[in-house]
Amino acid sequence: MLLTCSEMQALEQRAFSQGITAESLMEEAGEKIAAAVRQFYPGPGRCIVHFGKGHNGGDALVAARHLAAAGWCIEPVPAFEPNQWSPLTTKMFAALGPPVSIGASPVVVVLDGLLGIGAGGPLREPIRSAARAINALRLNRNARVFSIDLPTGLNADDGSADADAVRADFTLTIGFAKRGLIADPATPFVGRLAVLPLNELSALADSDGDTIATAELLAPLLPLRRFDVHKGDFGRIAIVAGSRGLAGAALMTSEACVRAGAGLITLYVTSDIYPIVASASAPEVMVRPVESYLKLMDSRHDVVAIGPGLGSERHAEVLELIHCVGQPMIVDADALNALATQIDLLNQCAGPRLLTPHPGEMARLDPLSSKRSRKETVEAFTGRYPHTLLLKGARTLVGEQGKSLSFNSTGSPGMASGGMGDLLTGVCAALAGHGLSLYDAARAGAWLCGRAAELAIHTGKESEESFSATALLLHLGAAFKELRMRCY
Repeated sequence: MLLTCSEMQALEQRAFSQGITAESLMEEAGEKIAAAVRQFYPGPGRCIVHFGKGHNGGDALVAARHLAAAGWCIEPVPAFEPNQWSPLTTKMFAALGPPVSIGASPVVVVLDGLLGIGAGGPLREPIRSAARAINALRLNRNARVFSIDLPTGLNADDGSADADAVRADFTLTIGFAKRGLIADPATPFVGRLAVLPLNELSALADSDGDTIATAELLAPLLPLRRFDVHKGDFGRIAIVAGSRGLAGAALMTSEACVRAGAGLITLYVTSDIYPIVASASAPEVMVRPVESYLKLMDSRHDVVAIGPGLGSERHAEVLELIHCVGQPMIVDADALNALATQIDLLNQCAGPRLLTPHPGEMARLDPLSSKRSRKETVEAFTGRYPHTLLLKGARTLVGEQGKSLSFNSTGSPGMASGGMGDLLTGVCAALAGHGLSLYDAARAGAWLCGRAAELAIHTGKESEESFSATALLLHLGAAFKELRMRCY
């Protein structure tokens, strides 16, 4: 659920009227902030805490206390003199205790606890100087910035930003996500978005409207497997992918499908690339050479994925499959380019479709998308066509008629390289084979791929520069485990 500032403040006042205290909410928030920091940086490391005089600063200090208990070195940096602090902020600072020395550490994080949702207008001193100091730490010392509730200087309702707004790597929004955090212009300031629910507030809120796809929401979609299951319970997946010079797309899509738990996978390729693909594919994948992709309609499958690396030579066959196949289908890459030439075909499909375009492909499907926000683009497209749309990007969106618009919360700038979309197609196909609707498969697939990237980069040996699609494959299993653990 997404809230405006006034809606969040009203919810807090409702909680206070029922006897819930600001201090209890602050304690819960601070504990979850520390847990979220350690999720990305198990540590211990060095934590520089920039805090303001209000309750946002108090949240930061509670988090610092929990990090200190886990062995982190804490450096508090107040923006105001102590006589200006709120009583709760003063209390939490006193509870922080003496600093802990850990020696040199490669991990340096900054907590941005300067302003909460109660602030408005342009930044003023001393907050402006503090925000500049945080940005300088990120730029000059490779510090990773965690903004609490919202980056200082960002408007939580519309996503507009002050010239000196904090550029966070992670935004840990408390209770519920604020609407401005998912606005297109806000993305470079928000970074990775994590929603930290507060139990007492969650019980008071409604659940209608747009949502942030979090592990808390998605975990029920992937229950633990019964002991007596068999491969037929997890789907027979057909993948139509690859062409001369683009065989790698077929290989990555099919292996992602394997690692996301599909029961049986058949990869259909043209005869000219069959020897290459058959010798290089995962041994779990059955590779079938075909003279025409239409041959797969004679075979039994539960889900079809089509498009990665297909090229443009067989558009007529691709369009016929999109039109005629009755099973759920994931449509990606070159299949989307074929579909863009006959977009009204979407109103005549024999079965449900999940389209997974990046912004360039979306512009071919809907030329007006370049004039709209990402949210408006998804709403307009799904309003016209009765299928699921996953619009890739730094904040991947999933939409479908009659469903809440879902914003993905995971991911990393390291995913800006070739092959990531091929993996997503394979993961979504496998999840659909588990029995998930295409809408749910898209939401869970985007979360899992994004979290696998985070694990490789933040807790593994990869950097944003070295990270690749094949490295993501190696961390999919851990991402599944973290989804079930309801990590942030």
